[in-house]
Amino acid sequence: MSRHDHPGARIAKYRKLAGLTQRGLSLKIGYSYSLLHQVEGGYKAASPDFSAACARALHVDVTALTGQPYMTELQQDRLAELIRPIRESLDLYDLGADPNVATREAPQLVDAAAVLCQQVRAAHLNKAAQALPRLIAELSTAAYRTPSTELWGALGSAYRTAHDITVKLGFYDLSTIALDRMEWAAQRSSDPVLSAVRQYMRGLVYHREGEHTIGLRLVDAGHHLLRQGDASPECLAVAGQLHLGATVIAARARDGDLVETHLTEARDIAERIGEMGHVHWLSFGPTNLAAHEISALTEMRKYGKAVEKARKIKMPASWPTSRRAHVYIDRGRSEMETGRSEAALKSIAKARELAPQQTRYHPGARATIEGLVHQQRRTSDALGYISSWLGL
Repeated sequence: MSRHDHPGARIAKYRKLAGLTQRGLSLKIGYSYSLLHQVEGGYKAASPDFSAACARALHVDVTALTGQPYMTELQQDRLAELIRPIRESLDLYDLGADPNVATREAPQLVDAAAVLCQQVRAAHLNKAAQALPRLIAELSTAAYRTPSTELWGALGSAYRTAHDITVKLGFYDLSTIALDRMEWAAQRSSDPVLSAVRQYMRGLVYHREGEHTIGLRLVDAGHHLLRQGDASPECLAVAGQLHLGATVIAARARDGDLVETHLTEARDIAERIGEMGHVHWLSFGPTNLAAHEISALTEMRKYGKAVEKARKIKMPASWPTSRRAHVYIDRGRSEMETGRSEAALKSIAKARELAPQQTRYHPGARATIEGLVHQQRRTSDALGYISSWLGL
């Protein structure tokens, strides 16, 4: 990343286009003038929440400031070439059955959709992205020819995988389209729980953009959908996950009372049903509750408490690799912010070991390594290596 090609330089560009001074923008975003000055000058990293606040104040998409998707690295990893087929599969959803597509039997297709979800949770993004367009074509054709709740639900699951892949690789425009397709399939499967999962994911989209009020409204909409169902463990697990989503949204809004309210609700559900990782491939349960507490503390800039929580969390071996890596990325940021440079580097290195592709394209991991580079007078070989690997 060159001296003139970093989030701070992009913030300065859009700030000037908006006719704002540094002091004027700092008042709008709720961060100090000193921090904004350092970020724009390239002397301090722009954290995800800082970038989101600037994007909201400047009325631009957050990717305009972060530089996502990171095309150089995507091309190096042979991932860029997989995006166009996914884009086409999302665009051609309404053409009906494709006469040129031979489909497997319905149970095989349902199982294949579940396998793709497992691959994303295991952080095998390349493998899942390669298989996804073909599976969407098969499921669409099969569902149009012989409609069933199982086939439409599996198609909704495949669209959810499209969302997960495109989010992790930084194609947020596609991720939003994938969520729309997910709802289109969920309505045909008559599955309010799947629709509620979609509202949870929509809420996190607006969380990323710093639109807290909208994000919380979407979470409420998810709860409303669940009230149309029953009080099954599956519904409770999704309700709990909605509360966890609201926790991180409220944390970025710096609403500590609301954070505690949603954590309490989620904790009550987790104590009732335990770990429920099989429900629509969510990871709700006591472990995910602890992970969201760490994320919330990080968002509220309570970095010392976040590090303390992260040291105590016990992630079972069966817990999804993608979630394990995310915890290490959050931990690394809090360690960096509290001056624990060596520990922060080890945390990001651990995330890379667990989920290399996810970590390489995660803006939080990049911001942490960039922050470490700025903190140290001399860049160690280990830090230089991972910084280069990230494309910084």
